[in-house]
Amino acid sequence: MTPSGTNLLGLVKHLGGAELGWFCETFGRETGPLPFDFDVDETSDMRVEPHESTGDILEFYGRARAAADKVIDELGIDELGKSWSGDAVSLRWVLIHMTTETSRHAGHMDILREFIDGSTGDHNRG
Repeated sequence: MTPSGTNLLGLVKHLGGAELGWFCETFGRETGPLPFDFDVDETSDMRVEPHESTGDILEFYGRARAAADKVIDELGIDELGKSWSGDAVSLRWVLIHMTTETSRHAGHMDILREFIDGSTGDHNRG
C-alpha cells in the first residue's frame, strides 16, 4: 500500500530488532538469533519473508521486549553503553530514544490501519 512496502508486521519486526540492538547490544548483552541480516540487506528488518508467520514475528517481538525489560531492571538509569556508532549512551538516553522510535512507528501503523479500514483516531466517532 506504500511505495516502500511498509507493512504492519514489518514494523513490528523492525521494532523488535531495535529493542534488541539498543538495549542488548549497547550494553553488551546477547541478542539471540535475529530474523534478518543487515550484511545481506540493510532493510531486511522491515520485511516479512515468505517463510515467516505472524506468530513468528510476534514471538520475536515478545522475546525482544523481555530482553529489553531485563536490561532495564538490571541496570541503573545512568549506566553507560556503546551505541552501534561507537558513541557512549546512557540507559536514560536509550529509553528516551526507544520511546521516540516506538511512537514514530506507531504513527506509521495508524496510517496503515487507515489504508486498510478507513478508521482514523483512537475512538469511534459514530
